[in-house]
Amino acid sequence: MFGFGRQKSSPASEEADAEASASGRGERVQSSNDGQKGRLAGAIARAAKQDKPSSRMFSRLKEAVARTSAVLNADINDLVVGRSEIDEDLLEELEIMLVSTDVGVPATRRIIRSLKYSIDRHQASDADAFLVAIRKELHALLARNNQPVRQAAPGRPQVILMVGVNGVGKTTTIGKLTKQLQAEGNSVMLAAGDTFRAAAVEQLQVWGERTDVPVVAQQMGADPASVIFDALETATANGVDVLIADTAGRLHTKANLMEELKKVARVMKKLDPDAPHEVMLVVDATTGQNALHQAEQFHQAVPLTGITMTKLDGTAKGGILFAISEALDVPIRFIGIGEQVEDLRHFDPDEFLSALLGP
Repeated sequence: MFGFGRQKSSPASEEADAEASASGRGERVQSSNDGQKGRLAGAIARAAKQDKPSSRMFSRLKEAVARTSAVLNADINDLVVGRSEIDEDLLEELEIMLVSTDVGVPATRRIIRSLKYSIDRHQASDADAFLVAIRKELHALLARNNQPVRQAAPGRPQVILMVGVNGVGKTTTIGKLTKQLQAEGNSVMLAAGDTFRAAAVEQLQVWGERTDVPVVAQQMGADPASVIFDALETATANGVDVLIADTAGRLHTKANLMEELKKVARVMKKLDPDAPHEVMLVVDATTGQNALHQAEQFHQAVPLTGITMTKLDGTAKGGILFAISEALDVPIRFIGIGEQVEDLRHFDPDEFLSALLGP
């Protein structure tokens, strides 16, 4: 087990203490890297390059989204193929089908409105053209949120703040992401900011041992902001490339816990005004519309910059990706399609739609 940071047993680790600690320290020694070395953006780019040429990995994706495809793809084809006319009745049936597969009402209305426009202009007047038009609309929905990952200043760690409720696979995602960042050549440190559950700290420490990276942790019940402050301070002083900070698997409906999350983000800025550089929400695809509600609530508390959707291989509710993309101007960074490290995949709209809607 790795043990950076102070081991505290008193309640002195409150925000005021963190702020005082921050104000009494000057600039840290700059690390020898160039401040842009790989990091999260590099890991995403590397994953994208590796994913596309691999027929084996594409087959894994296709297999993972098979349940969603069996509902969405099969129903669309059954609805359209054999029709002699693309009319209002077809659009109504398609609207009902999209809503029932967790694409959501707002996204569905956008799609139907665009399709009706194409039909009126005779651009989707037969079955084949209509299917192409549907794919185009779905792709536009997924590709509209493509903001790049923010980079840290030279000599400072890129801070990834991981948020999400219990049970979505947040800790496992942290471990897999750590491996991918290491493969890109980054040094990584983890911060055990979920101090409300002893098991959460232990799980993160297990991943630290597996990946041979240091984990900054304090005792159960410690102030999460203080833990993450210590971690950022240590990562900066040691020239670490990426700091991944875990947070409590708080219920998005608990206002006091969401306020604690805001505090964590606020305290980090005492050391680095740009931190966190990525606020990554992890959601579980099997929860359907509840995943959208979680995303909206977390986005209000601490503006999200990326989303990872896990467990796509265990659900027919993969359509929730479209609902989230419609509701939030936040890019989908990764999707989880299995237990292996490589099953945390860079999200590529073209690849996803090919797996979902292909034969």
